[in-house]
Amino acid sequence: MKEGKALLRSRMKWVGLVGLVLSAFSLFVHFLLARFTEDGFSEYQSSITIFSWRPIFEPSDISRTSPLYRRLWGPVGQLESLHPDANPRGYYAGPIAQTNGYIFVRIQGGFHEIRSSICDVVVVSRFLNATLVVPEIQQTTSKKGISSQFKSFAYLYNEDEFMAALAKDVNIVRTLPKSLKSARRNKEIPVFRVPYSASPYYYLHNVLPILIKHSVVELVVSDGGCLQAILPSHLEEYQRLRCRVAFHALRFREDVQELATKILHRLRASGRPFIAFAPGMTRDALAYHGCSELFQDVHSELIQHRRTWMRKRGIIKGQLSVNSAKQRLKGSCPLTPEEVGILLRAYGYRWDTIIYLAGGEVFGGQRTLIPLHGMFENVVDRTSLSTVWELSRIYGREANLDEIYPRAPAATQVEMKLDAWKNSGPRPHPLPPPPARPKTYNIEGWWGWVAESDNEPESTVVELRTNAHKLLWEAIDYMVCVEADVFIPGFDHDGKGHPNFASLVMGHRLYQSAASKTYRPDRLEVVRLLEEIRSHIYHANHTWLTSIRRNLRSSLIDGLIEASNKSKSSSFLSHPVPECSCLRPDSGETSSNASSPSVHWQVQAALGVIHGCPAWMDGEKSSSSREKENEEDVDENDPSSSGLFFQHPGSHDVGGEDANLKEESQFEDQEEDGGD
Repeated sequence: MKEGKALLRSRMKWVGLVGLVLSAFSLFVHFLLARFTEDGFSEYQSSITIFSWRPIFEPSDISRTSPLYRRLWGPVGQLESLHPDANPRGYYAGPIAQTNGYIFVRIQGGFHEIRSSICDVVVVSRFLNATLVVPEIQQTTSKKGISSQFKSFAYLYNEDEFMAALAKDVNIVRTLPKSLKSARRNKEIPVFRVPYSASPYYYLHNVLPILIKHSVVELVVSDGGCLQAILPSHLEEYQRLRCRVAFHALRFREDVQELATKILHRLRASGRPFIAFAPGMTRDALAYHGCSELFQDVHSELIQHRRTWMRKRGIIKGQLSVNSAKQRLKGSCPLTPEEVGILLRAYGYRWDTIIYLAGGEVFGGQRTLIPLHGMFENVVDRTSLSTVWELSRIYGREANLDEIYPRAPAATQVEMKLDAWKNSGPRPHPLPPPPARPKTYNIEGWWGWVAESDNEPESTVVELRTNAHKLLWEAIDYMVCVEADVFIPGFDHDGKGHPNFASLVMGHRLYQSAASKTYRPDRLEVVRLLEEIRSHIYHANHTWLTSIRRNLRSSLIDGLIEASNKSKSSSFLSHPVPECSCLRPDSGETSSNASSPSVHWQVQAALGVIHGCPAWMDGEKSSSSREKENEEDVDENDPSSSGLFFQHPGSHDVGGEDANLKEESQFEDQEEDGGD
């Protein structure tokens, strides 16, 4: 018996020893393979943006010095002399310690409305010589279910940087004094619901007397702006203050900036440029402009419900039913992602161009984006360039909320009801129907209320929290769009007819880097061109391609000049020129064009920029060159355009580089005068 146990122990020892030897051998083989495949793995890893299952952005095979590259990605030569300059241009006194009182502000609305409103209330505070309390953003209050570690304004923006950046402009405090806090709780503070685009006269004759009397007023700003966009010439310094607030003081909180920077790094990891596209297809915008019939089924009903709601509240004064086809032909409806994709492909952007989708959720869902994904392989957004953990980290520690959504009854309960009905004993004939399904079961889903009620149900706490999260998502998108190599909007108006998210992005890009490519398509002309080939839209001819290219190219300048006449009257931040820009002409251009005004000067004159840049800017190296100045002179005519238009993605492996070189040489050989 003892010998058997000893033999068993001996065998177990041998088995254990063999297992250890095999484990050691396995580790040795793994280390050996890792050593010999390290170089190949590093080379493979360099082409990956983040993870192996994400889109692989291969390096571009188009030379950065080629005319084709400059046409697609290069700066706009006529705008290279414009530079940002929001500093005061004369005597500018600092804020006075003894002010007329405190201004407490509650801001309602979405991302672009909040941003515009903050800039306006800072200007109003200086105009009235008042102390500004850090504004309260209604979308991010504690009642909306957000993390308790953030306090309203600080949920989106960096409060410390905001106060420090404006220390020489306005007195800003975090909260009201204790005595005024109690007065506000008791509703003893005068409240003004400020109209959209109020004039300076309104504040001087309505708000200021009450402010002086009570030492505090509360402003409720709900329409995305509480001060008119265009101010009298003697108040021009207030316009530059707007620029300092929007482009310097309003910094997102650190973890939001950090994630946006990571996404930008991942987009540029392959060394390729990218396009940022903001569709602007929101339910409110579609309802306001009467574009419901462009959709089908429940989406059309949802838009009409919203339009009905807008008419009841006086937001819309027109008819409920509008011919959406006519609205689209007039350029009043957003360009769809498919139409924008067609424009970009027609202009010459390849199927593997990186396109970042920004500006919130597109109404209509992923079905609306299918054509764009079919034309461009690398269509990405914040969710595909970040992890769930990275996104949840910026929300902070949030309490768990039980979703208060109606649920279908348990199967056991239904069976018990049916059994009770079957065994209920004698009953009159004919038999009554069995118990119906609960009504909640019929309206389950985000769209279910459309068939049941004329009134949209109130938002749940979960939905309110999601709306707060959307502000952070749009903050990330905003940073990416401002830094993008190319930006193109699908629409530039919101659900109240005011400039939207895309308009603010275009204004920021115009201020920060005016020469960066920002397309402003003329929707009226684009829709007309698209209707010409509606029956064979994916097989366009050369003449049509040339028309599209001319339209997009002209939108770089003509669209900018048009924005100065239209968008600026509604939102100064969408077009902060010439008040916040200065002119630094290239010395080479000045000497070579002394006899006749150049195209550059004509554009700058149309924009009204006459102020020269400060002397300290003269030391900076100019980014312009003769090569870039001629960028707009590259002819659009390309005999092979029809073959390149909507080239199948699978054909890029064979002769892709030769095709690019051929197209590049054709553009080099064909030039036209005036850059038209």
